[in-house]
Amino acid sequence: MKRQKQARRPYCAAVVPAAGQGRRMGEGTDKLFRDVAGAPLLVHTLRALEACPDIDEVVVAARPDAFETIGALVRRFGLSKVRSIVRGGGSRPHSVLNGLLAVSPFASLAAVHDGARPLVTPALISETVKLAAKTGAAAPAVPPKDTLKEARLSQVLSTPDRAAMMLVQTPQVFDLGLIKGALTRALREGWQITDDCAALERMGMSVFLSQGSYENIKVTTPEDLIICEALLARRARASEGGGAL
Repeated sequence: MKRQKQARRPYCAAVVPAAGQGRRMGEGTDKLFRDVAGAPLLVHTLRALEACPDIDEVVVAARPDAFETIGALVRRFGLSKVRSIVRGGGSRPHSVLNGLLAVSPFASLAAVHDGARPLVTPALISETVKLAAKTGAAAPAVPPKDTLKEARLSQVLSTPDRAAMMLVQTPQVFDLGLIKGALTRALREGWQITDDCAALERMGMSVFLSQGSYENIKVTTPEDLIICEALLARRARASEGGGAL
């Protein structure tokens, strides 16, 4: 009998854009280095990627003035999957592309995850990576809780069908060649996009959605920071007590 060959898991590199200014946080403080539940916010994000068995390496795209701080955090918290810290760009697509260009030649998938989403879980990351391995592009998403309105200058224009809407999160995971090509074109042609999936969508490619989590928030405002700290504290208590998260 011939031995069946076991399919090898695709090598997935994570790119963490962390070059933003965080202006909506106020106080002139870089939110990524704010201490939350015993560690800087960025460290919680990197720990989730570190703990995910489907992530093989991590590249952080940051401002040059943050390189030393991030490097020190990587060493202090033993984040062994962080392979490099590269210069971020003036926009999210530029930062992400810089990170993609620095990943290992072994990588066939790229997971792009916001530096300010510290509540993502390894299980959510794995589910999205596995879907992307099958489809070429995937992202976690949740249904909106509130009614959505299309408006201009504070005047309501329409009420979209909420049942057809989804709130998309990160990590957004792609075939590496596809996302590199899409972001290169987006930058060359000046596309205005707010997430990486949009670059593929503009090229007529499909993106598939995995199950997201309402806890997987992006920390943008001071109120988000309060929510984040409360959720991390709850997880810590559950872990100490042996309960499920």
